[in-house]
Amino acid sequence: MKVETLAIPEVKLLTPARFADSRGWFSETWNQDRAAAAGIPGPFIQDNHSYSALQGTVRGLHLQIAPAVQGKLVRCVRGAIWDVAVDLRLGSPSYGRYAAAELTAENGCQLWIPGGFLHGFCTLQPDTEVIYKVTAPYLREAERGVIWNDPDLALPWPVAPEAAVLSDKDRIMPRLAACEPWFHA
Repeated sequence: MKVETLAIPEVKLLTPARFADSRGWFSETWNQDRAAAAGIPGPFIQDNHSYSALQGTVRGLHLQIAPAVQGKLVRCVRGAIWDVAVDLRLGSPSYGRYAAAELTAENGCQLWIPGGFLHGFCTLQPDTEVIYKVTAPYLREAERGVIWNDPDLALPWPVAPEAAVLSDKDRIMPRLAACEPWFHA
């Protein structure tokens, strides 16, 4: 497995090896020992799977606070996404900055997003499916979020605001400046 550090050292891009032959290919997408050696803690306790019918679907920006802080290992199994993590650890040298990667079914890459980071993605193709592992269960009381196009974050989303497909919940998230600090470095 190839492991790359992105613009924020705690966010990592993993590319599992693929072994191809005339039938197609095989890939080991998760190995606890290799992940631990790459600095990705476990255990993962839940897998989530999302399907987005339309290109330009934006999911995010989400996170969970204590007692259910989630780390996420995200991969795209059909289509393509632009996946982003925003550091919300107050006092961190990268506070408010982001790291992003394009994850596609073809490239097989996975993005590790530690706890303390907002997470979101935008579909780059129709009929896109994303699977991600999390280190804590979903807990409604711990769920928090920030509006996807917060001008203070200035994320370079690959969709125009008027073309973004959003849930009702994501449409009304607050700006980061209106939120209390949820994490400290």
